[in-house]
Amino acid sequence: MAQEIELKFIVEKASVDALRDHLHTLSGEHYEPVQLLNIYYETPENWLRRHDMGLRIRGANGRYEMTMKIAGHVVGGLHQRPEYNIDISKPELELERFPAEIWPQGTLPETLSAQVKPLFSTDFWREKWLVTEGTSRIEIALDLGEIKAGEFQEPICELELELLEGDANDVLKLARHLVSQSGLRQGSLSKAARGYYLAAGNAPRTLKETTILRVAPKASVEQGLEAALELALSQWLYHEELWARKVKNAKAQVLAAIGLVRHTLTLFGGIVPRKASAHLRDLLTQTEALMVSDVSAETALYSPQSATAKLALTELLVTRGWRSFLDAKAQANIAQNFKRFADIHLSRHAAELKTTFAYPLGNQYGDQLPRLARNIDSMLLLSGAYEGKAQAWLAEWQGLKHAIETRQHVEIEHFRNEAISQEPFWLHSGKR
Repeated sequence: MAQEIELKFIVEKASVDALRDHLHTLSGEHYEPVQLLNIYYETPENWLRRHDMGLRIRGANGRYEMTMKIAGHVVGGLHQRPEYNIDISKPELELERFPAEIWPQGTLPETLSAQVKPLFSTDFWREKWLVTEGTSRIEIALDLGEIKAGEFQEPICELELELLEGDANDVLKLARHLVSQSGLRQGSLSKAARGYYLAAGNAPRTLKETTILRVAPKASVEQGLEAALELALSQWLYHEELWARKVKNAKAQVLAAIGLVRHTLTLFGGIVPRKASAHLRDLLTQTEALMVSDVSAETALYSPQSATAKLALTELLVTRGWRSFLDAKAQANIAQNFKRFADIHLSRHAAELKTTFAYPLGNQYGDQLPRLARNIDSMLLLSGAYEGKAQAWLAEWQGLKHAIETRQHVEIEHFRNEAISQEPFWLHSGKR
């Protein structure tokens, strides 16, 4: 088994030649493009996907390799997951050769070999550079080609940085250097993920509202912080992909996701000092300024500002970069129970909302939209332990927000009255 650690970028088509020229300036070994044909397999009931497994055969220069990738962890395009690779003599599956440990029940399911069939394929040319960064050996792969699933197809224009040996931090360091030039957009969707989507019918992509964050019952405050930042980053990356595909209102969702990053840093600011995220917040400001200006989606999405900001957030998460800024008291606080932390802050945010909207505001409701949005985001991040009750409570405040945005004056007062009259649903609220 190998532990695959790689960082993925989408490359703007017009920037491919400039990127290739830049990669040639790096000291290391260069390998001419090789055509890679990959066939991905699945059962009619999606057994592999349901078990977070991906099966493929790759062919190149008359040689074949069978690969199984199993569940791992993805943070902002940085993929960390186990994979099993087996050389085979011809492009035919030999599932019995995989070790028993990869199967959910510890043994190859009896009928699986007969059930798996080709689902989609990727056909691309891979050009590689092997470079040394710090103490690490890193493979840089430029992939150009297409994904095909039945009648559907999508282009492949990607850059992947894969850690061959060494430290994942060196992958991030190399990535920082590469994104200083325009033309790269950090992407969390693998070729396989895109292929599965095409194979499922290529339905139109839709916006995803931020949902209530769920964390493990006994999660620490630090684990809550990580989960909140990961949620914000996933929303950012998802809606950037939709913005690139020209989905209506995707840009607004990207800006909302950046706002969610800011809200998260503020929410945990009583423990994690501002200096721990000062550089990231500066990058977020630059990115927001670019996105709200009159530039095209391509200019914004493939800009160094946007790429550097997402990479900085990814690095903060992967390295837990806040830890070096914590004193002994903060270290103790961040190790405490997240639910207790959430209960305390739920009361504070609810009190702020009720105070702000205690009385009709006439023509001043629009001035309070940023405060309302910030508090709704905070409640979404804090309410996971009470998801069933929290959803109804939040719906009234979300209704108020929508009514203000759409200037529905009668609805504004309806939702304001309903929202402020609600009883708290969390513990330690002073009402229980």
